Amino acid sequence: MAGQIALVGGDEFRPGCEEMDRVVLRGTGVDEANVLIVPTAAAHQNPSKAASNGVSYFTGLGARASALMVLDRSDAGDDKLLSSVDDADLIYLAGGAPAYLLDVLRDSLLLEKLLAALARGAIVAGSSAGAMVLGSWMRFRTWTECLGVVEGVAVLPHHERSEPARVANQLEETAPSGALVLGIDGETGCFGGADGWQALGDGTVTLYSQGRWTRYEHGDAVP
Repeated sequence: MAGQIALVGGDEFRPGCEEMDRVVLRGTGVDEANVLIVPTAAAHQNPSKAASNGVSYFTGLGARASALMVLDRSDAGDDKLLSSVDDADLIYLAGGAPAYLLDVLRDSLLLEKLLAALARGAIVAGSSAGAMVLGSWMRFRTWTECLGVVEGVAVLPHHERSEPARVANQLEETAPSGALVLGIDGETGCFGGADGWQALGDGTVTLYSQGRWTRYEHGDAVP
């Protein structure tokens, strides 16, 4: 995988995310990155608003941003609608309903195009629900197998609400064998790929493994 991935804990497109997202944009290697906002997870809420917020936000950071209005399985298989993915530098899956997003993306043409984008060096980002489905598992009512774009990882978003010692005890009993679980605060991300990962943003990334936990702050390498 030549490209990079940004796993964000939620509260995307808000003041406080700018420093994190400027790092992500620089990762594209393009002065005026072509950004696509995908509001699929908000399809049953207000997808137009989610998309508009993302477009306005990234335009304000100097990118060329537009919305990719994939709202259901039919859209996720529409080659004409998805053609803009082929030359995007950053594809951003906004937050919302994780189970619905997973159902739309699994075995879809859009997922194929996301993987192809990564292979050519683009960045795929997901916030909250978007970050959850990119891992191998997510904890949503029960543990569920996900897309495995980030293999062996599970994401717990909005982690600023959680107490790490308690979470570590729960995960030791319930998490899938071998899982690396990332608790990611809102307005915070874990960004990287084959060359390594780093924490970004105002909050912390908490790494859980084998009943232990470690916190990482902006700029720290996350092993």
